[in-house]
Amino acid sequence: MMPKPKPLLLIEDDATLRRLILQRLERSDYAVTGVESWREAKSALANLQPALILLDVRLPDANGLEKLPKLKEIAPVVVITAFGSINDAVRAIRLGAVDYLIKPINPDTLEVVIERALEATSIRRSYQFLRDEARRKTPTLIGSSPGLREVRKQIELLAPSQATVLILGESGVGKELVARAVHDASPRSAANFTAVDCATLQDTLFESELFGHERGAFTGADQKKEGLIEVSDGGTVFLDEIGDLPLSQQVKLLRVIETGRFRRVGGTRDIACDVRFVAATNRDLLAMSQDGSFRRDLYYRLSALVLDVPPLRERRDDIVEIAELFIVTRSFDRQIDKVLTPQAAAVLQAYDWPGNARELRNVIERALLASRAEQAIEVEHLGLSQTATSVSNPKARVELKFTTEPTLEEVRNAYLRIVAERRHGNRADIAKTLGISERSVYRILREIE
Repeated sequence: MMPKPKPLLLIEDDATLRRLILQRLERSDYAVTGVESWREAKSALANLQPALILLDVRLPDANGLEKLPKLKEIAPVVVITAFGSINDAVRAIRLGAVDYLIKPINPDTLEVVIERALEATSIRRSYQFLRDEARRKTPTLIGSSPGLREVRKQIELLAPSQATVLILGESGVGKELVARAVHDASPRSAANFTAVDCATLQDTLFESELFGHERGAFTGADQKKEGLIEVSDGGTVFLDEIGDLPLSQQVKLLRVIETGRFRRVGGTRDIACDVRFVAATNRDLLAMSQDGSFRRDLYYRLSALVLDVPPLRERRDDIVEIAELFIVTRSFDRQIDKVLTPQAAAVLQAYDWPGNARELRNVIERALLASRAEQAIEVEHLGLSQTATSVSNPKARVELKFTTEPTLEEVRNAYLRIVAERRHGNRADIAKTLGISERSVYRILREIE
C-alpha cells in the first residue's frame, strides 16, 4: 500500500507564487491546500490537520508573525516572505518557526526545508513516545506508610531547587527511585536522567565516562566521545554510591559542581554544563570526611539538601504492596496470576528485610519459581529461613530465661526488651506489636533503660 501524501497548508496571498508552489509540491506527492488570507486559513484549519504550514509574513488581513505562536501549536511552521531581514528572521525563529525563507524561493531549497522539518518533527515525536513509554514502565515509589509519605513530601520540597541533593539510606532501599522522583518533579523533567554507579567504574574509566574524551586522548580513543554530563545537558546526573568515588576523582567532581564547567580527557578547553547533581550513599559521609577518606569540601557541597530514605523494616505497611508489584511486573510469565496467601503476606510483613526492597524482589522471584503452576504463593515458597521468620514475626514464640524465679515485673521488662530489640527501637512497630499507643511506648522504653 502506498503511503498517503502528507497534508500541507500554504498561506500565501501572491496568486502566481501560490500556484507555482502548489504545482511543485503536488508533483512531489504532498497534498497541499492553498489559501490567500488568514480568514481562509482559519476556515481550512477547521477541517485540516496539516503536517506542516508554509506561512507568508504579509497577508492582506493579518501579520503572519503575529499568528505564528498559534499556528506552531498545530504544526511546524516555515515562514516565507519577500521582505526579509535578519531581525525578522530572528523574531520568526524565536516565535517558533522551524525555518525562514526569502522570496524568490528556489523550489529545490523549499523541498529540502520541508523534508528536513517533517523529519525533525517525526524524530521529536518518536523521542517523546519512547520517553513516555520509558517513564510509564519505570518503577515508582510504592506505598503509603508514614515514612514514605514523608519522603514524598521532601521530594516535593526539594525538586524545584537547583541545588545538589544527597540521598541517604541503606543498600537496596530504593535510592535511585527517589533520585528519579526528584528529577521527574523538577523543572528538568523533560531532559535526561543519567545514573552513574561510582562503585563499579574504575578510577581511570570514571573520568572518561563522566566528562568524555577527545580523539587520541589515550590508546583506543579513536574518536571523540561526549561524556554523561554532556548527554544530560539540562537534566540530572545521579551519582550512586558516591562514597566509593576515589579521592583522585572527588576533586574533579567538586570543580564541576562548583563552576559548572569541565574538560574532556585530553581536551584543552572548558565546556559549560547545565546539569543538576543528585548523589546517594549508604555510607556515613560525614564520618568519612572527618577521617580523610572523603573530601570535606565535596561533602558540604553535596549535602546542600539531604533526603533520608527509611529502611523497609520502618515502613512495614508498604511491604505487601511492593511485593505485589514485583509479582505483577515479574520478568517471566507463567500465564498464571499469582497471589500471596494471607499467611505469606504476614510473614513478609513481619520479616526485617536487611537487604530492603532488593532482597524482597529476590525473595518474590524465587517464590514465583518455587510455586510452579500453583496460583497461591505460600509461606514455604518464600524460602525465608526459620530463624529469619521467627525472629521477625511479632507473633513468634518468645523464650525468656532466668537463673531464678522471676518477678512479674522482671518477666514484663525482659519481654519488652526483646520486642524493642526485634523492632529495632521503632516506636510505631513496638506499639503495633504490643497493641498500645506510641506515647505509652515512649514511657515504657524509658522505664526499662
